[in-house]
Amino acid sequence: MARASREQTDKNREAIEQASSRLFRERGLNGVSVAELMADAGLTHGGFYGHFASKDALAAQACKRAFEESTARWERRLARADGDRKAMLTNLVEPYLTAAHCANPGVGCAAAALAVDVAREPAGKPVRQAYVEGLRVQVDDMAQTVESDDPQVRHDEALVRMALLVGALTLARATDGDPLSDEMLSAVRSRLLGSTA
Repeated sequence: MARASREQTDKNREAIEQASSRLFRERGLNGVSVAELMADAGLTHGGFYGHFASKDALAAQACKRAFEESTARWERRLARADGDRKAMLTNLVEPYLTAAHCANPGVGCAAAALAVDVAREPAGKPVRQAYVEGLRVQVDDMAQTVESDDPQVRHDEALVRMALLVGALTLARATDGDPLSDEMLSAVRSRLLGSTA
């Protein structure tokens, strides 16, 4: 049997990463099997280990990819504000705290979608490191929205804003179907966009 070309191998790996990034955000790290990931990528289960040493290795790569996708969206939104910090914050918060984002974790924020699962993983797992690295980049991006020249103030406020965003989205997803879900999104949106920090 002929081996796949390097180009085909790269396409297959891309398909696996794309499927796993989405499915892990939708269903959790332990909510989807390797066979399901491979089927979603249009590949057979047997080909998995030609691309990744383990599901843990894939989880780390999928987490990294999910953060890269989220960060790319954020950075496009920040750039549209032309340096106006209030507009930067608005550009991040308004699309984030919506019912649509709440209903679509597979294509949404990696920080919110993966937080609970990653928190349950042992500290030495590569997925934890990928999560921390991705979150640090987003905190740095959020710091750009803070109206202060003091780097520590900007960093601290960015942490608060990230906690509010991720916490609100996580709780809104957990209460989906109850009015509390929309109230959570609305209250945090108002608090963040009304702040002057």
